[in-house]
Amino acid sequence: MNPFAINKQFEEELCKYTGAKFAVTTNCCTNAILLVCQWLKVKEVSIPRFTYVSTPLSVIQAGGKVKFDDRQWLGEYQLLPYPIWDSARLFTSGMYEKGQYKCVSFHWKKTLAIGQGGAILHDNEEADKWFRKMRFHGRTEGVAPKDDDVDVLGWHCYMPPSDAAEGLMRLSFLPKYNQPCSNEGTADVSKYTIFNG
Repeated sequence: MNPFAINKQFEEELCKYTGAKFAVTTNCCTNAILLVCQWLKVKEVSIPRFTYVSTPLSVIQAGGKVKFDDRQWLGEYQLLPYPIWDSARLFTSGMYEKGQYKCVSFHWKKTLAIGQGGAILHDNEEADKWFRKMRFHGRTEGVAPKDDDVDVLGWHCYMPPSDAAEGLMRLSFLPKYNQPCSNEGTADVSKYTIFNG
């Protein structure tokens, strides 16, 4: 049996719940954002200065530059001017918007609360194939290493099947509508040394 069959099932249920055409699970929301930033080849990205440090780090690691702004937000915000959303603090039914890449978190302090994990909600078929290879070392899912040909530098950021199984179970009990998680405790990351060196 393919151990990742449960991931596919979880992704299908995420699509039904959020309204996205595709859901690509990852080991965390940070890597979901990183993959989307790589896919869109981001240049300069504007984000709120009060956020979590992993978002600007993902932009930079994907080759982009970060500009901090004073936006107020709750639940999610857009990485301007790109159709990328840090939706780590929002997870509710029907949340997907056409043409967007919404990166959600399943951290233990978030709505679905698996412990770790994330997903990219989107509707781009070409991007979907790329995300699936890139999260799996550049390999083709379902193909044995001896039968595969890795032609891209991928990442080790797929969701473990055990987390997908727990996510599937938790999703079956989740209310239809959920309030955004609080932003309390979010730091002004623009002051961190890493962004001022």
